Amino acid sequence: MSFGVKTNERPGIRAEVRYVRMSAYKAREVLDLIRGKELQQADEILQFCERDAAIVVRKCVASAAANAEHNGLLDPEELYVSACFADEGPTLKRWRPRARGRATRIRKRTCHITVIVSRLSPEHLERRRVREASSTAAAGRGRRRSQAAADSRRARVAKSRAREEAAEEEHEHEHEADAAEADELEPVQPADEIEADEVEAAEIEGGDIEIDEDTEPEAEADPGPERAGEEEDR
Repeated sequence: MSFGVKTNERPGIRAEVRYVRMSAYKAREVLDLIRGKELQQADEILQFCERDAAIVVRKCVASAAANAEHNGLLDPEELYVSACFADEGPTLKRWRPRARGRATRIRKRTCHITVIVSRLSPEHLERRRVREASSTAAAGRGRRRSQAAADSRRARVAKSRAREEAAEEEHEHEHEADAAEADELEPVQPADEIEADEVEAAEIEGGDIEIDEDTEPEAEADPGPERAGEEEDR
């Protein structure tokens, strides 16, 4: 009766961390997240995993990738996590004192973590190359569309600015024409009146207003007979 490939006979390049001070259950919770994932994707999952076991598992995955690159001469971008498991290690016994002179056992678990990486199949690599090529082409089309949209936007802005400048110039020309018409319609004051106004303003400001001596003062009003009688009574 065959039970499949044994744990120590699985193909691939492996890395193992022994006597990790955590339970195998906690390590298996993290290993289940990266099993069968590509190496880069597995590293990203472990990087953002919130469990403390992810730190140890990520180091183990990096060690397996280094072994595959240097010892197996494989490209790290073509690797995936083909197998990963955690075996129970020795349990450390500690004791805690309790009531009535008794003691309670504390079990400090350990585990051995193993990560095996292998090269992706040619079919999978071909599908990935096609997917990357299509995504690159789509990105190129997206860049071209964005560039065309930016060019059209710049053209619209330039046309709008040109229309605004033309409207401002037309408004300035109309304003200048209105000012010229107003200047033509404004009445021109004769030169003699201008000189007389200037002389009068200068005399008022300087206080040099002369009085003609030849002019006789106006005669006082002759008081009437009633006025004369009142003066005699006084």
